[in-house]
Amino acid sequence: MSISLTLYTYPENWRAFKAQIAAQYSDNRTPAFLSNFPLGKVPAYQGDDGFCLFESNAIAHYVSNDALRGATPQAAAQVLQWVSFADSEIIPPASAWVFPTLGIMQFNKQATEQAKEDVKRVLTVLNQHLNTRTFLVGERISLADITVACSLLWLYKQVLDPSFRQPFTNANRWFVTCINQPQFKAVLGEVKLCEKMAQFDAKKFAEMQPKKETPAKKEKGGKEAAKPQEKKEKKEKKEEKKPAPEEDDMDAADAALASEPKTKDPFAALPKSTFVLDNFKRSYSNDDIEKVAIPHFWEHFDREGYSIWYCEYKYPQELTQTFMSCNLIGGMYQRLDKLRKNAFASVLLFGTPNNHAISGIWILRGQELAFPLSADWTIDYESYTWRKLDPNSDECKLMVKEYFLWEGEFKHMGMAVNQGKIFK
Repeated sequence: MSISLTLYTYPENWRAFKAQIAAQYSDNRTPAFLSNFPLGKVPAYQGDDGFCLFESNAIAHYVSNDALRGATPQAAAQVLQWVSFADSEIIPPASAWVFPTLGIMQFNKQATEQAKEDVKRVLTVLNQHLNTRTFLVGERISLADITVACSLLWLYKQVLDPSFRQPFTNANRWFVTCINQPQFKAVLGEVKLCEKMAQFDAKKFAEMQPKKETPAKKEKGGKEAAKPQEKKEKKEKKEEKKPAPEEDDMDAADAALASEPKTKDPFAALPKSTFVLDNFKRSYSNDDIEKVAIPHFWEHFDREGYSIWYCEYKYPQELTQTFMSCNLIGGMYQRLDKLRKNAFASVLLFGTPNNHAISGIWILRGQELAFPLSADWTIDYESYTWRKLDPNSDECKLMVKEYFLWEGEFKHMGMAVNQGKIFK
């Protein structure tokens, strides 16, 4: 029996599109969506039995049928893989690039150029995956296609002009196939692909910012009191040039991912360390690693000010193609960019395609894992197991040597090194 579904959201909310399209494919419809949730965010779901959900991925999963979720455990895991891929690899660069063109975030040239490169990398992954496939998982539309397509929607509508998207023929074919499905069209309508890459419009951005009222100043006697009103107005306008940014009414979560807010240094309370991490990094980059850099590390390492950690990826069964496994490491590094001045890492990929493992050594400021100190750093670290090493132990010294050199027996892994990435 079908039950009508109501979705409370705002216009053009791509997160809501996932739930709406999934519901279009599903035979069993779900109860009403309500907006009276503690977080005050939409989309939000509440069943007539009192069951509540927030977060678009959870809602889309709930309103999907079994075919969309993946008919087998393997297919279900692959669907989850692509849903996670959309959240971690597509949304951050898409937000950084698209939001300024919509006037809802300030333009940053460096961030935009980096986002363009990241989008190219994402489209390359999709293009290669779709070289011999019609859809991302199996032979029919799944929640993987719905989620990834919705995450790419604003890119294709706003900035992926013909010349930019031209190399990615398989990804383009798949995206056009998805948006032309009746269930997609019922929610999205006709999607027009970008013809000219949208640019940041300073005037549009200024118009979307809240007007900041300048407090009236007390008038002083004498000449100050005699100043013309016109000069006061000019001064007020000057102070209004840099209004405090307003939270993104359209999609605050994505804006937070893409923006670079000024935050307090989470390591400010720690005492000054004698170990100059930058000096070691320069030695590692320029000198013989075994003969110079590693001895430099142990000679200067501050056991009170820094700690050494071993990490291992929890889900090796999800690692398939080598380039995708490497992208997993690179994506983590990218999201930890602001941690670089207080960390160094060597994370290695072991094994062969469909038989991979990832593990690494991290040098971190302080005696605790640094990732929980900032919300920006928590995205990836929970996908790894972490073990603090004793710098005085033979085990630690051997691991530091092997991971810094990318050479050794790596008995704890039981696989040969494939390749690796350094975080510095």
